[in-house]
Amino acid sequence: MRIEALLFDLFGTLFDWRRSIARALEAELAPLGHVAGWDGLALAWRELYQPAMEAVRSGRRPYVRLDVLHAENLERVLERAAIRDVPEEVRRRLVLAWHRLDPWPDVREGLRRLRRIALLAPCSNAHLRMAADLARNADLVFDAVLGAELAGTYKPRPEVYLRAVELLDAEPAGCVMVAAHNDDLRAARALGLKTAFVPRPQEWGLQAGRDLAPEEAWDFVAPDLGALAAQMERALGGVAGRG
Repeated sequence: MRIEALLFDLFGTLFDWRRSIARALEAELAPLGHVAGWDGLALAWRELYQPAMEAVRSGRRPYVRLDVLHAENLERVLERAAIRDVPEEVRRRLVLAWHRLDPWPDVREGLRRLRRIALLAPCSNAHLRMAADLARNADLVFDAVLGAELAGTYKPRPEVYLRAVELLDAEPAGCVMVAAHNDDLRAARALGLKTAFVPRPQEWGLQAGRDLAPEEAWDFVAPDLGALAAQMERALGGVAGRG
């Protein structure tokens, strides 16, 4: 086996978006006198994520950056929760909270080990500035920043994965898509990429029930990034993945 590059989903796989966004909502809205179930509000905001992207994937609207979709979805969530009169600056800071998510505890050290094996890059629905901000704020190191913006659409459209592979001057069979979501891995495998499943059972909190276990025989299945690095080291006969 030869591994040239590891491609990472960001939201949920590397970053704990739910608790990060719940804290941001409380920090920004509670001082204005609003009361809500902050975790539930974060989940409601995230639930609008896939439908908003589907409008782009289907061609019903041109590609726009994820910040635009998050801002539009925030307006809907606040309206539904009867949270009104939120200043524009507060709404802007809430959208930018998606640039400052906390990573899961295993991520920094896990990426450090994995970087000894292959090139590392996000393959995410985040646009480039968002992905760069996430990495910088969490003190994560990637060899490149890739994602949906470079393909002009959103995962799981094939263009997103294939554009990332192309820009790394690699072949699909030499790349591993690392994700906590079975549908992400299914789309990558269909294009010839290898796959690694790292479950994040706390991603959805009390709504847990999705992606708790692998749904197919993925190439690698590990409970965290450190264990994934150990598996890959064994599969490669040591740390020798980079070409």
